[in-house]
Amino acid sequence: MIELRTPAEIEAMKPAGRFVASVLEATRAAADVGVNLLDIDALAHEMIRSAGAESCYIDYHPSFGASPFGKVICTSINDAVLHGLPHDYRLKDGDLVSLDFAASVDGWVSDSAVSFVVGTPRDADLKLIETTELALDAGIRAARVGNKIGDISAAIAEVAQGRRYRINTDFGGHGVGRTMHGDPHVPNNGRAHRGLPLKAGLVIAIEPWFLETTDRIVTDADGWTLRSKDGSRGAHSEHTVAITDGDPIVLTSRG
Repeated sequence: MIELRTPAEIEAMKPAGRFVASVLEATRAAADVGVNLLDIDALAHEMIRSAGAESCYIDYHPSFGASPFGKVICTSINDAVLHGLPHDYRLKDGDLVSLDFAASVDGWVSDSAVSFVVGTPRDADLKLIETTELALDAGIRAARVGNKIGDISAAIAEVAQGRRYRINTDFGGHGVGRTMHGDPHVPNNGRAHRGLPLKAGLVIAIEPWFLETTDRIVTDADGWTLRSKDGSRGAHSEHTVAITDGDPIVLTSRG
């Protein structure tokens, strides 16, 4: 069911957006060569506890997950692009890191993701990350009353395809509100002027993610981590966005 939020409810969602943004800023700052992924998860866990927030991940067990997630942040490294389960791994020079985090504050959820390189970056990684960010910006610009879901999807795809990246549509954006995942689905590829009309009060996560040389993914033995089938690297950018009668509001804006 698609729910539209009142202006007062969107205002009430802002603390969750600010909190999610603060956790991604802190975990990104903490991520460096030699840092263990379990320490990044522990930092996010402590920030949740200190803020009196609730994790959206730790007990999360959808049909595609092998078991409850058990951690509070997704840490996807190099050829992993989504749902990376934190484990005993120390970051190495040049690792491409994607952090994805969602939490509930006072009953409202926000969801966001960021990708970056620790240590010495490869030019190809920087281009891939930049493409997800440009695609996210394009998707947000299209999130306006009078447009349709397909306009967001097409805007994202235009950026990716312009840089010759292929697009997987198994996972994409989604509605956000009292729960982390809801209707509507927001694919990262689609036809403009098609699909659900965008109305004021719709709150969605827009999340372009691309792989360097493929659109095919495989699931790790942990039952969660999604990797490229050919071993090429992936990047992921995401914001929670509220559609209004004016400009879209990026609830998880950082910095």
